[in-house]
Amino acid sequence: MKKVAVILSGCGVFDGAEIYESVLTLLALAEAGAKVQCFAPDVEQHHVLNHISGEPLAQSRNVLVEAARICRGDIKNVAQLNADDFDALILPGGFGAAKNLSDFAFQGADCQVQADVLKACQAFASKHKVAGYICIAPAMLPKVYGKGVKGTIGNDADTASAFNAMGGEHQICAVDEICIDEQFKVISTPAYMLASSILEAKSGIDKLVKAVLARA
Repeated sequence: MKKVAVILSGCGVFDGAEIYESVLTLLALAEAGAKVQCFAPDVEQHHVLNHISGEPLAQSRNVLVEAARICRGDIKNVAQLNADDFDALILPGGFGAAKNLSDFAFQGADCQVQADVLKACQAFASKHKVAGYICIAPAMLPKVYGKGVKGTIGNDADTASAFNAMGGEHQICAVDEICIDEQFKVISTPAYMLASSILEAKSGIDKLVKAVLARA
């Protein structure tokens, strides 16, 4: 049985983890017979948004506490994530990946990855263990793997430009396809960077999970 760590970034597309992407990832892993443990950083969200209006709310929420909603409370602090205990790593998207796991949404190519998240992701990279990054999460790849890493966020020109400016090699990718970097053992897919429906998001995520497990 393959053991997979999943890092979430809160709960809700605009300020946390994209819920459909997260659940589709967990479902695909379960259907494949993988054993999963979810993680998230124990930090405050960058901000909290009303998901109807998109307006900021005068609230403070914790990324770990919010992410626990998605996985029925079965979650651990990402600072406790030991790559030796797992065969693979997957990061679903949502703006939380670019606001809470990193500050890519605000700093672009000058972004930094949250310290505990970076340590965990780089541990998988250094041990040459396979990882999957979904939606906007691949924007962190050059910070994790360094120059030359291949990845995709679909076809958004500005995001692709920032990815390349950080030293990555962005690949244009359709919503139902995946980008595979065999050298670094990292796989990415656009999901809701391009998807117009949950079925479109599912098509690429299913392929990503299958490819990750095949290399785990």
